[in-house]
Amino acid sequence: MYQTIIEFIKELYKGKNPVHLHEPVFCGNEKKYVNDCIDTTYVSSIGKYVDLFEEMVADYTKSAKAVVCVNGTNALYLALRLIGVGQNDEIITQPLTFIATVNAIVYGNSIPVFIDVDKDTMGLSPEKMKEWLSENAEVKGNVCLNKKTQRRIKACVPMHTFGHPVHLEELIGVCQEYHIELIEDAAESLGSFYKGRHTGTFGKIGVLSFNGNKVVTAGGGGMMLFNDKKLAEEAKHLTTQAKIPHRWEFIHDQIGYNYRMPNINAALGCAQMEQLPNFLENKRELSQKYYEFFRNKGIDFFVEPSHCSSNYWLNAILCKNREEQKKLLTDTNDNGVMTRPVWQLMHQLPMFREYQHGDLSNAEWFAERVINLPSGVRS
Repeated sequence: MYQTIIEFIKELYKGKNPVHLHEPVFCGNEKKYVNDCIDTTYVSSIGKYVDLFEEMVADYTKSAKAVVCVNGTNALYLALRLIGVGQNDEIITQPLTFIATVNAIVYGNSIPVFIDVDKDTMGLSPEKMKEWLSENAEVKGNVCLNKKTQRRIKACVPMHTFGHPVHLEELIGVCQEYHIELIEDAAESLGSFYKGRHTGTFGKIGVLSFNGNKVVTAGGGGMMLFNDKKLAEEAKHLTTQAKIPHRWEFIHDQIGYNYRMPNINAALGCAQMEQLPNFLENKRELSQKYYEFFRNKGIDFFVEPSHCSSNYWLNAILCKNREEQKKLLTDTNDNGVMTRPVWQLMHQLPMFREYQHGDLSNAEWFAERVINLPSGVRS
C-alpha cells in the first residue's frame, strides 16, 4: 500500500522527484516587483511595497489595519507586549504547535500553560481550557489568577494548526468569562475562515507568517492584524525603533524594536497576495484528491472543521499507530516524497517540561498518528 501512496503523490506532482512538502511558487509579478526595488534602490525598510503589502492583507482579511514585522515570531512577541503581558504572567496555549508560539511567550519571561487540543481541529480546546480554569483559576477584580501560583493568567494563544480554525466562538466565551485576552496565532491560516470571517480577526491581535513554506511567502516575515487602529499605530511605532518621524532628527520616545520588514520582501508578498485566490483553489482541489484517495484506502484524511473553510496549508492523514506512522514516514522519504510528523509536543521538550499543563491525551494521540503530505501549489 505504501508504494501505491508514493506513486499517487508523484503522479499528483507530475513525476517530480523529490516532491517537497510545501515549496513556494513564483509565477506572478515577483521578479517585476523585486527588480523595481533594485532599480529604485528601495530595498530596505522604506518603500511603497511595505505599505501596499499591509493594505492588501488588511483588505483581504477585513482587518482595520495590518502591521508587518520581520517574522511571525517577533510579531507574536510584540502582540503579547502590546496587550500588557508582563514578566511572570501566565499564557494559555497548546502543546501541539510549532515552537515559535511558545518561544514568543517565554522571550518576555512569561509562562506558558499547556492545554489540550480538540480532535476535530488539532487546535486549543475551549472545553479543556474551561475545565482547567474552573479547577485552577479564580477571577478577582476582573483579573484571572492561578490559585496555585497566584500569578495572573493574562492571555490565551491558540494556533490554527495546518490552517484549520479552532472553535473560536466557544474559545472567546471562555476568555470573556475569565477576563483573558485572546491573541490568535494564525501563522498557518492565511486564507482560512471561521463562519465566514478570516482567522486572526477575532482576538485582540492576530499574527500571520510569510515564511518560505507558507501559502503566501515574502521569503520571511510576519504581520499583525488589528481591529483597533490606535493599537495598530502603536505597533507600527514600536516596530520602527519607536522613532518619531522627522526629516533628519533621530528622536525616540520609548524602547522600540527593529522589527521592520524590508521593501524587497514586501514586494514578494504583494505579488504573492495577487495570486492567493488561485493558490487556495489549487490547494483545496489537492485536498479533495487526497480525501478521495485515502478514503478508498481506509486511512483517515484530516478534514476542515464544520462551519470553516480551511486553506489546507499542510494536508494530514492519521495512521493507526506510531509503528505505522514510522513505516510510512520512512518509505515515503526514502522514495523522494517528503512527509513529516507533527512537531514534538511542547511539554515534552526539555526547556518546557516543568511548565503546568492539563491532560494532554488528544495532543499525544495526534503525535503518534499524524503525517503531513506534500501540499504545495501544483503547476
